[in-house]
Amino acid sequence: MTPHSLSSEPDPAAGLSYPPVTARTWTLPNGLGVIVQEDHSAPVASVQAWIETGSIHESQHLGAGLSHLLEHMLFKGTPTRGASAFAQSVQDAGGYINAYTSFERTVYWIDIPAKGVPVALDLLADAVMNSTLPVEEYTKEQEVIRREFAMGMDDPDRVSSQALFATAFREHPCRHPVIGYLDVFNGLHRDEVMAYYKSRYVPNNMFFVVVGDVKAEEVHAQLAALFEPHPRRSLPPVYIPIEPPQLGRRVSHQEFATELTRLHMAWHIPSAAHADIPALDVAAVVLGSGRSSHLYKALREDLAIVHSVDAWCYALTHGGLFGVDAMLDPGKREQVESEILRLIAHLRESGVTDRELNKAKKAALSHQLQAVTTMRGRASDLGANWLLTRNLDFSRDYLGALQRVTSADIQRVVAKYIVDRNLTVVSLNPPGTETHVQGAEQAITAGEIQKFELSNGLRLLVREDHRLPLVSLNAAFKAGLLAETAEDNGLTRLLSRVLLKGTKTRTAGQMADEIEELGGVIGSDAGNNSISVSARVMRPDLRAGLGILADVLCNATMPEKAVSREKEAQLASIKAEEEEMTVVARNLLRAELFGSHPYGLRASGTPESVARLTPDHLRAFRDRHLVARNGVLAVFGDVHAEEVRALAEEVLGGLPAGEPALTSVAASPALAASREAEVIKDKEQAVLMVGFPGTDLFSPDNAALEIIDEACSDLGSRLFLRIREEMGLAYFVGSSQMGGLARGMFGFYLGTAPEKIADVKAALNEEIAKLAQDGLSPEELARAKEKNIGQQEIRNQSNGAFAFQAALNELYGLGYNYHLQQRDEIAALTVEQVRAVARKYFTQPAITAVVRPAG
Repeated sequence: MTPHSLSSEPDPAAGLSYPPVTARTWTLPNGLGVIVQEDHSAPVASVQAWIETGSIHESQHLGAGLSHLLEHMLFKGTPTRGASAFAQSVQDAGGYINAYTSFERTVYWIDIPAKGVPVALDLLADAVMNSTLPVEEYTKEQEVIRREFAMGMDDPDRVSSQALFATAFREHPCRHPVIGYLDVFNGLHRDEVMAYYKSRYVPNNMFFVVVGDVKAEEVHAQLAALFEPHPRRSLPPVYIPIEPPQLGRRVSHQEFATELTRLHMAWHIPSAAHADIPALDVAAVVLGSGRSSHLYKALREDLAIVHSVDAWCYALTHGGLFGVDAMLDPGKREQVESEILRLIAHLRESGVTDRELNKAKKAALSHQLQAVTTMRGRASDLGANWLLTRNLDFSRDYLGALQRVTSADIQRVVAKYIVDRNLTVVSLNPPGTETHVQGAEQAITAGEIQKFELSNGLRLLVREDHRLPLVSLNAAFKAGLLAETAEDNGLTRLLSRVLLKGTKTRTAGQMADEIEELGGVIGSDAGNNSISVSARVMRPDLRAGLGILADVLCNATMPEKAVSREKEAQLASIKAEEEEMTVVARNLLRAELFGSHPYGLRASGTPESVARLTPDHLRAFRDRHLVARNGVLAVFGDVHAEEVRALAEEVLGGLPAGEPALTSVAASPALAASREAEVIKDKEQAVLMVGFPGTDLFSPDNAALEIIDEACSDLGSRLFLRIREEMGLAYFVGSSQMGGLARGMFGFYLGTAPEKIADVKAALNEEIAKLAQDGLSPEELARAKEKNIGQQEIRNQSNGAFAFQAALNELYGLGYNYHLQQRDEIAALTVEQVRAVARKYFTQPAITAVVRPAG
């Protein structure tokens, strides 16, 4: 993908259009850029500060991670605000704050209900211009980032990605990881960070993007006032060397504590604005995007030599890479490399068919439309366009360039760039597998949810939202872990994968071709209490998209070959989970807390249980659970409710009525006494979790536990401030509530250094005891309420997410409008109610799960 997001021109016959940019722009006298797009379709906004500096701009400090460290430090204090004031102020306004650093930029953003925009502008302006980088905070944050280094060293995906860039680039500074190198980072001093901050964080090297329910003139006026005291400043030039042409293949194969091989093959390409990038983007889509792509069909489906594979195009302002990634068993690496090169040679020699070309272009438009469904997505798109080209309509202009791409263009760019002398091959492999290591439109308000019932008993939820020509469909059924046993554990997850592998009328390849030709996607998922199939299409393709989804639900055949292949993939994912410290800890905690209850099972199953599963198991499970009276279909988007009702009756009326499942569920076992469980892993970090028996979705205590979870999971939470900020004992810390049709759990978690386990355990238990005794303070409760309600509004911008949650609420018996009831319950909570619930649940026996290295 290019940084501005892949796009394609609309199909005029379908009547689709990509929304034009209606943003207003200003350049203040001090050089600060201001971009504001009014969008009154939802009462929220995204406020973003873009600093045109990243890891490639660190000059003599390259490899120190200066930009990343500064991102961590920016909210640690100004002359008028303390270290916790930023996060707490955002929470008070019901918003969410975060930031990221990349090679070319550092971006700080706040998603917030519209009434909080003045607060967000004030906070970001204060942070980017007035941060003091306090000495005591600098010392603590250094330790936090050291923990981040250690976690990165445990992550095979991050290690292999950094190895790719370090091997492919020899001169350009993106050969260095954004976070830097630990030894160079350790030599960095606060005064060097302050000097970098003062030289790069100047008004004429930054711009603000605001998209949402705002008035542009008011945003402009406030930013002009906030930045009036800050004059334009001289911006020291930064020399960024041009990467010289690669004249021969580069290869690096490394060993790592992993069970699967990560393979990367990449070729240098020109900068994002180059005329050849559109053709390279289309080539990447045809080659390796989706289940109908060349790579997926050949390597994953036909030959079964990879567990996953995709192609990508990543272009920066100073060059980039075209790449293919694959995950596979280590003994198949040479075969996979050979097959990838064979498919690329075929693309170079034969080009693509008109069907493939049109499919790629339509998929690209769908992808771009989906990227701008939220205020944050639209703001990010505008920011990237401005950063790269100073043209806010760059995405729209790029549409035209993509539309003009021909098969001959693809052959030409593949022949020019995707050649052996320009190839870099990097892999990360299990220990012992290598003998050596080598070096403004009118706003349209979305409607309320409407509920219907089809003749077979299937409940239908429809929400009309005509802002963009997109439709999200989600069919959910009660099933999941609650319907499994230790003998067939993993069955729901396997079924969710096999459902898409063929029907009575379509092969898996035909299904992938059809949906991707529509510019759509289809997927499936499994949870603790449900299984779901979802799809997204553009408005003119609703009938076709719903027809494919109905075919999956009614006619999936579970072919033996596909079941066998997906079992292999699921077994591989079970192995991969054993490398994820947090997943290992969560599995351990649930097994100890729930015992033989289904909630104690693993989402993907065990190697033994998955190996026992057969197509007959899957069909029987499907025939019992994927039935009309056990399901809910949600259709949210650019639709008309009555038309959807008639169409759903037509295409899904044949789904068997069946009977509701899980009408009664086994109670979770009681926990007689607290105990600790431990797993030793060959890693550098430790993860600690403490879990208490929780509640089910129907308990009157649920709202209070949701708010306690909200209050304990943010950057301004008591756990974060005490354990991470004040004591410096953890890299991440928070809480999680798991509720379902049966009683779930409430857990606290953190990641730390192995030598700090005793101290961090004592500190966490002390904070839990305080919470059990005192509950939340009035200030904490008010912030958590605002945050919870604000995040719900932000989340429900996405029709896909909203449809899924509404379907589950209706499925579980809470009602499709439960989000409104929940909001009222949360708003009505008192300090006394929350204290009583905290005391009730956090004075119970608990399970402590620890995953740590040996020693």
